Amino acid sequence: MTTSPKFDYDVIVIGGSMAGAATALLLLRQNPGLRLLIVEKSAQFQRRVGEATVEVSAYFMGRVLGMTQYLNENHLVKQGLRFWFANDQVKDLSEASELGGRYQVRLPSYQLDRAKFDQEVLRRAQLVGAELLRPANVTDVQLLPGAEQTVSLRVGDEARVIRSRWVIDASGVAALLARKNGWLQNNPSHPTSAAWARWKGVKDWDSYELDAKYPGWTGAVYGIRGTATNHVVGDGWWSWWIPLRGGDVSVGVVFDQRLVEWPNEGSIGDRLKSFLLQHPVGREMLAEAEYVQEDVHWRKNLAYNSTTLAGDGFALVGDAAGFIDPFYSPGMDWIAFTSTSAADLIGTERRGDPIEGKLIRHNEVFPASLKAWFEAVYKDKYDYVGEFDLMSLALVLDLGFYYLGIASQPYKLGAHALLVPPFSERVSRPFFWLISTYNRRFAEIARRRRRLGLLGKRNYGRRYLIPGFTLQPTDVGLLLKALTRWGWLELREGWRSWSAPASRVRAELAQSEKFATSFR
Repeated sequence: MTTSPKFDYDVIVIGGSMAGAATALLLLRQNPGLRLLIVEKSAQFQRRVGEATVEVSAYFMGRVLGMTQYLNENHLVKQGLRFWFANDQVKDLSEASELGGRYQVRLPSYQLDRAKFDQEVLRRAQLVGAELLRPANVTDVQLLPGAEQTVSLRVGDEARVIRSRWVIDASGVAALLARKNGWLQNNPSHPTSAAWARWKGVKDWDSYELDAKYPGWTGAVYGIRGTATNHVVGDGWWSWWIPLRGGDVSVGVVFDQRLVEWPNEGSIGDRLKSFLLQHPVGREMLAEAEYVQEDVHWRKNLAYNSTTLAGDGFALVGDAAGFIDPFYSPGMDWIAFTSTSAADLIGTERRGDPIEGKLIRHNEVFPASLKAWFEAVYKDKYDYVGEFDLMSLALVLDLGFYYLGIASQPYKLGAHALLVPPFSERVSRPFFWLISTYNRRFAEIARRRRRLGLLGKRNYGRRYLIPGFTLQPTDVGLLLKALTRWGWLELREGWRSWSAPASRVRAELAQSEKFATSFR
């Protein structure tokens, strides 16, 4: 397809970080001669959340973008997930219950310094032909389906208007097109907030100091604890501890506003530290640590989505299209799916093939995928995230089904599997039902424990170490064992929460409605 000369560019990408630069890189590789402009508002990238990757995004970065060598040389290989639980009996690190892997991981994933990583993806996009305008602020976008898209921006004191056939919105949580066009929806069913910072002086999980202090604790795990994403958790909240190359550690807390009362005095950094010091593991690891004063952040009401993700002339990718929750690090996977599909959509149009059917499907499956992802995995999870026995079951089941149904697909079928977002095909419906069911049941069991004052009773001195997932048939055995444990849990305790008095249900509904008003 020949581009009309009336356009200044074939594609304008708004946002030059991972989502925008990766989409640009795919487009330029697949469409030689494409005229593409990236508009980035910052003069240089600052550190941001989204540092931990999981298996799908690692496949995308390594095998699709071709960055494996760069990642191994400049960032840390991630050693899975690890969780730390406590109750009033737990006095130190060795007494906290631990959930995680016993060995090293089998599939690649990484801990990223996002400022450095995003800059490298952007550099590679420029090498294959992307033009970059930076720093520049987009002030308006006028969309005209099937025709000219107009982007107004300001570069210093100068106002410019640029025309293109396509616009990619990779503006992140600013969600420029979704907000402008009224497509943005907050999720009142998931009222989460987060505070985070980068820290210096956090203890090394694999240090000689901790080995000498807790020798039995050290010897229980054969792999590396320190380069995992460690999670120190409590009732209604969890925290991430992500190491970065060079020694800094990203530490942040995410909490459900309905369950956690966040400290209201002092700076955000001081409140974050005081909150974490209440947990015995937090006290141990932060004993000599200080947060970087200029690198402290806060965000409220994290979950949102766009009801429209593409049209004949535009597409939304990454956080500009929606965000669920940072737990399990799904954001980078979402970039892999949305960027791949946006590049495919534009490539189809440039070849002169009809895109009407693809547009309809795109706007059906991606919002539905995000909704199903939330409903299956995240809804009500904060009710039981601090319970060792319930999270032990949930982690094996969640990871097992992720490996079986999502992570396995690109490794077995290739990059075109990234055109199919999670839970978007009929074959996934039984798995959606199953994941939703056990997640709801664990939440109901935890709510009953909360009413009876029994939360955290199983959090002292326990350890559940997983041998790891491999994408082989043996993974099914881990799932079957976890499903059997779930059955025993229902027989032992769960049946007591199978029904609830109508007055209790009404009270919970009223509480949900109270928090929903903060999104309106």
